[in-house]
Amino acid sequence: MYRDRGRSSAKSEMVGGGGGGPLDRKRINDALDKHLEKTSSPSTSRVLNSNSKEKERLSMPSTSAAGGGSKSHHMDHHRDNRSSSNVTNPKNKCSDDESETDSEESDVSGSDEDDTSWISWFCNLRGNEFFCEVDDEYIQDDFNLCGLSSQVPYFDYALDLILDAESSHGDMFTEEQNELVESAAEMLYGLIHVRYILTTRGMSAMLEKYKNYDFGRCPRVYCCGQPCLPVGQSDIPRSSTVKIYCPKCEDIYYPRSKYQGNIDGAYFGTTFPHLFLMSYGHLKPQKAIQSYTPRVFGFKLHKP
Repeated sequence: MYRDRGRSSAKSEMVGGGGGGPLDRKRINDALDKHLEKTSSPSTSRVLNSNSKEKERLSMPSTSAAGGGSKSHHMDHHRDNRSSSNVTNPKNKCSDDESETDSEESDVSGSDEDDTSWISWFCNLRGNEFFCEVDDEYIQDDFNLCGLSSQVPYFDYALDLILDAESSHGDMFTEEQNELVESAAEMLYGLIHVRYILTTRGMSAMLEKYKNYDFGRCPRVYCCGQPCLPVGQSDIPRSSTVKIYCPKCEDIYYPRSKYQGNIDGAYFGTTFPHLFLMSYGHLKPQKAIQSYTPRVFGFKLHKP
């Protein structure tokens, strides 16, 4: 997933297979050979070919002596024509300058994409709108990561990927191993995220999303489009998907987007929406009183 962004694959690589057993030396050597073949630039062959052509051109015998003075006069006349054409065609020069400008702009845009952090890239993925960007300082504090190393496989490599730290083993990993460490990084970020949004800075970031209706609105008619908050039904990973909580009717619903509905609910936890409304009490709406009454030919149904 991370490789689709066009970033360096060194950030999303790991050692070991799915079970974390001993290294498969043959697979690693094959991966290194493929990497060397891919990274070998064809510019070397182009340079060699150009050098050989230059040598052939220099080694050709000169025929200017046989042509006499008339040939040199013809060459001078041709030189004058070229100089005059350069003066009379400024449009060609402008077009060259424009092409150079376009290439420079494309280089700048490409460098901007490369400068995007993994956290920003991850939060901007389709379906990850519920996530806020966790500060690097919070992730770098070991106290905030207490207990996560035993829950997340390949913890060290996943943490390096999240923090955009270059791995010294980047050229040794296979595509399958890259996918494993990417999945571990997503899981690790989710478990860090659920802790971060309970802090003051985390709630402030989620407040902006709440005001922008990033979490969606309540689908209940009598809640009149009340903004919702993400909530999990369990704090244990892979137990249930994320839901949205309506503060007005105090009920939970599935997100409207199928992409958001696939997010693990443990990445938001069971505490966040309620602590959020306690911290920002002015945002808590009055409880919905009106409810739907079923009728048949205008008469209320008798409830047994």
